Amino acid sequence: MHEPSFLETPQNRRIAYHKSDGKAPCIVFLGGLKSDMEGTKAVHLEAWARKRGQAFLRFDYSGHGESSGRFEDGCIGDWAEDALAAVTALTEGPLVIVGSSMGGWQALLLSRAIPDRIAGLVTIAAAPDFTEDGYWANFTDAQKQALETVGHVELPSDYMEPYIISKRMIEDGRKRLVLRAPLSLPFPVRSLQGTNDTAVSTETALRLLDHAQCPDMRLTLVKDADHRFSDETCLGLIETAVADILNGAG
Repeated sequence: MHEPSFLETPQNRRIAYHKSDGKAPCIVFLGGLKSDMEGTKAVHLEAWARKRGQAFLRFDYSGHGESSGRFEDGCIGDWAEDALAAVTALTEGPLVIVGSSMGGWQALLLSRAIPDRIAGLVTIAAAPDFTEDGYWANFTDAQKQALETVGHVELPSDYMEPYIISKRMIEDGRKRLVLRAPLSLPFPVRSLQGTNDTAVSTETALRLLDHAQCPDMRLTLVKDADHRFSDETCLGLIETAVADILNGAG
């Protein structure tokens, strides 16, 4: 495994990345909360893109993987800045954004920031607005009090050590919500969602489908698939969705 390259962002964060040169559009993978660019989906999609001769970029948000900073200090807005800095500095021309879980929210924020560069989106178990609708909406009074007094709460995870959710993450998330105001996605969107996902519900996927203003948006529900969406069948569905966007962009 070759070593990552690093990008210094305008916010003085050091972002680790891997980039493969190739033809446009460049595929950009945006990972989930506390995941990193060595995850199954990111690495698999990179190999697939190389076989096609397609440009590809994967990276770690600050506080994730090999990038600088601590996860506990970050928030949705910081990671949106990281994504925008990475694609601005490291890519040219049209982009196909693939966003997994929180990366689905980040994909929507990136689309809002640079709509003219987006050729299409693929979301995998997208989790828009999860800090408000998932965390805050389900916090107990004691947890809300802890945010005020301690500054964070710990939440168990099915996949790794507990998440440290800070007051800053909750408050910043409210500034980045995408399901409360018109959401224009003037390009093809392919959304994938497992019905056995315990982290992001099919209700969330349907809410995004209903809310977005998009001329060509399709949601695929996969029976019994979980949040990882990383088995052989699911990886094949991701390939198919990305190829569909690329074929249309071509």
